[in-house]
This record gives sequence, C-alpha cells and structure tokens, in this order.
Amino acid sequence: MRSLIKFGAPVLAAALVLTGCGTKGGSSTASGGGTACDLKIGFFGALTGDAANLGINIKNGADLAVKQYNEKHANCKVTLTTFDSQGDPAQAPALAQKAVSDKKVIGIVGPAFSGESKAADPIFDKAGLTTITPSATNPKLSQNGWKTFFRMLGNDATQGPAAAKYIKDTLGAKKVFVADDSSEYGKGLADIVKGDLGSMVVGTDEVQQKQTDFSATVTKVAASNADALFYGGYYAEAAILAKQLRQQGWKGTIVVGDGVKDDGYIKAAGAAAEGTVMTCPCLPPEKAPEFQSAFKAAYGSDPATYSAEGYDAANVFLAAIAAGKTSLADVNSFVHNYDAKGVTKQIKFDAQGEPSDKTVWAYKVTGGKIVPDQEIK
Repeated sequence: MRSLIKFGAPVLAAALVLTGCGTKGGSSTASGGGTACDLKIGFFGALTGDAANLGINIKNGADLAVKQYNEKHANCKVTLTTFDSQGDPAQAPALAQKAVSDKKVIGIVGPAFSGESKAADPIFDKAGLTTITPSATNPKLSQNGWKTFFRMLGNDATQGPAAAKYIKDTLGAKKVFVADDSSEYGKGLADIVKGDLGSMVVGTDEVQQKQTDFSATVTKVAASNADALFYGGYYAEAAILAKQLRQQGWKGTIVVGDGVKDDGYIKAAGAAAEGTVMTCPCLPPEKAPEFQSAFKAAYGSDPATYSAEGYDAANVFLAAIAAGKTSLADVNSFVHNYDAKGVTKQIKFDAQGEPSDKTVWAYKVTGGKIVPDQEIK
C-alpha cells in the first residue's frame, strides 16, 4: 500500500489568510451581491442522469468553498459555473469545448468520472485549462502526458489492491465472483481487483450501464458457489443487481467500489443493500468535523462521497486567484507547486498530477446507512 496520511484537526482551506485578487477585466454581479472578479471556476460532471448524486456531492463541496471565499473577499467575488455531463463520455468533448471557450474559467473541478475524463481531458490539456478531479480514479488518466491533469485522491491502483486485501483478510472469502459494468471506471477497477485476487476468482461477467435484467449474471454467481461478489460500476445498476441476487437467495457478501458509495444505492436496493461493503479512497466526513458542520449548515445534510474532495479541489483554484495567479499558465504552475493542508489531506501533486498522500477506507451499509468500517492498510 502507498503511504497513508494521519488526520489531525482539520484546517479549512477557506479559512487560510488569502490576499489579493486578480482580474481579467470587466465586472459582473456574483451570487449574493457584491462585485465579481469576472473569474470563474468550473464544475464538470453529472448533475442529472443515473449517477447524478455523485456529481451533485462534488458540486456542493466546490460551491461551499466558493461561498466561503466570497464571504472573505466581498470586493472581488468568484463564480462557480457548472457543466452537466450527465456522466456521458459522448457528451464530454462538446462540453469541454464549451468550457475552454469561456475565457473567464481559470480551472475545472472535475471531470467527475473516468470515461468523461478520457474524452474531455485532451481538450482541456490542449487549451491549457487546469483540471483537478475529485473522483475519477482510472490509473491510466495520469499516464497520458497531460500537463493540466491533477487528481485529488488515490487512483484504482491503490483502491483495487485495498479492496482485494479486505476481501481476503477481513472477509476471509475463499471464492470470489467479479463483475463490472464495462465502463472505463468499472472495468478498470474490477480488472485490478481480479488480478490481485488471482486464483480466488471463480467467475467473471460484464454487464452494461442502464441494464435492468441481471438474471444471467445472478445465475452465474449462484453456480460459482462464490461467497463474495466484487462489482465495479455505479450505484444505479449495482442496486438492481443486489436486489436480484438476494431475491434468488444468494447469501454472499457484496463488495463494491466508490462509484456505488451513495445513498441512491440504498434507496434503490432497499434491504438488499444491508451488509454491502464499499471501498473508497475518500475521507469519512467525521474526520473533518469543521467541514462537516459547515456543509450541513449550508445544505441541510452531511457531506457525501467526494464532497470534501470537491471542496479541496476548488480551494486550490481559489488560492491561486487569491495569490493573483489568474492566467491559465500561472494557474497551472501554481497547482503544480501547491503544497498546503486541505480537509482531506496535505495537498501536493507529483509530476503526473497524482496526490502525494493516499488512503483507502472500507465502508459498510449498516442499519440502512453507509458508515465507516476501517481504513485499509
């Protein structure tokens, strides 16, 4: 496993002393009144569609960072602008082109998912527009030579082995079935888990996003006599699969990746969700109580998957603005050299844009809620 961070009392990035505020000329009215800097931070990800909850979590985290920044910089406010991809890689290129065409956008929080990142990031890189994804975990994304790509959390080369380790050591499983949704993210993560489990894997299958009938997969799982299933994909399909597995009487443990870690899974799967294990390279909210409290005050609910990572990503861009770094080249250089404490970790990136600090947690559905189980070390 990679080096793991130890979380002390978190220091909100928005509470840092930030001075100065660059402009690109012109002015507009920012949300909440006051003068705007005529600068924007973009959010790129699903706000509608089957996986919208994960995107909304990130957007709200970024939105909170912008609100806190604007409260401290009333004479020079920044706007958060959104690009709703619906999580669809086919829509990503045109949407990325729209983002780079807006010369007021100095950075992108996102793209949220690996498939849309693969499609959109070449456009961002060509334009020089820096992106910090809080959630896209396919390892290959940082291997394309993109100078504008940064990732706020560990990738699936960290999460996959951690999931396999949990299945082996904590669950004590002997036979594991591995399935995925054929997406850039889901298949990539499942392949890593499968490789780490080796001979423990007694069967595999691929399904499709938006699929609703998983009877063929359920039959294969039951016939394999697996005592655990690992599923790589998103929560919409995972919930249906879980229900159909339980309806057919399969008693094994369901283990899923971070794309399923959402209350939407529990709502759709109902009782079938109980006991599901979820791995995620993301921070439990209670590890950042000040952020958790501020988020709940703003949105009436606790932060969910990737909210804190979205908050940290936005604050990196806001720190650049506060330092007067507002050209695309200056923002990119600022992010490359960034080294400061966020709510999730000490934020620092390596030459490929990967975070220096990584951690993976296991969560479990208990009593109809997603609760932290343990850090996987």
